[in-house]
Amino acid sequence: MANAQLLEIILLAAVAGVVLFRLYTILGRRTGGEHPPDYHVAGRETGEAVAIGDKTAVSQPAVVERPTDPVLSGLFDISLVDRDFDKDKFLSGARAAYEMIETAFAEGDCETLRPLLDADVYAAFESAIALRGKQRQRSVFTFVGYKEVKVATAAMNGYRAEIAVSFEAQCISAVLDTDGKVVEGDDKSVREVSDIWTFARDVRARDPNWMLVATAGKD
Repeated sequence: MANAQLLEIILLAAVAGVVLFRLYTILGRRTGGEHPPDYHVAGRETGEAVAIGDKTAVSQPAVVERPTDPVLSGLFDISLVDRDFDKDKFLSGARAAYEMIETAFAEGDCETLRPLLDADVYAAFESAIALRGKQRQRSVFTFVGYKEVKVATAAMNGYRAEIAVSFEAQCISAVLDTDGKVVEGDDKSVREVSDIWTFARDVRARDPNWMLVATAGKD
C-alpha cells in the first residue's frame, strides 16, 4: 500500500515537471533585461496618452520641422523659448491693447499709457499730448471695430521676442479747437485706419505682458 502511494506521488511529480517544462519553453523566463512592450499606435503622433486594454501608454511625438513661411518661422522660434506663448491669445491681447492705447492717447491719460509702452514710445505719446494741451486742442475718439488683425512679422532677437501686428481698424477720431471746430479728422464719420504696431517682451522675464515698442502707418 505504501509502495503504491509512493509510486502515485512520483508519477504526479513527473507530470507536473513535464507541464512546467512545457510552460517554460513556451513563455520563456524573465531575466530583468527584457524591453518593455511597445504600446505605440500607428497614426498617433501627438504624444498623447493611448489606452490599450488595461494599459495606458504615451506615443512618441513626431519631429516638428521649422515652417518655411517667415512669419510662421518667427512664431515657431518664439514658441521654442516661451512654452506658454499662444498666437491666438497674443492677438487677442494685441486687439485689447490697441483700443486701450488709442483711447488713452485721445483722452491724454498718461497713467494708463505708461505701463503699456516702452520708454521711447511713451515719450513720443506724452510729447504729443502735451503739445495738444498747449494748443488748447482736444481729441475725440470712438473705436468702432476691426476689419482684420494679423501678425506681420515675428522674430527672436537674442532673448527679446518681437511681433509686429497689422491692424485694419475702424474708428471715429478728430481734433477740436477751443470752439469745438474740427481742425483734424472727422468727428462724425467712421474712417478706416491701417497701422503696424510692434510689441516686444524679454522671454526671461516673469512678467508675461508685451509692451508696445514701435508704431507705424501702413503705406
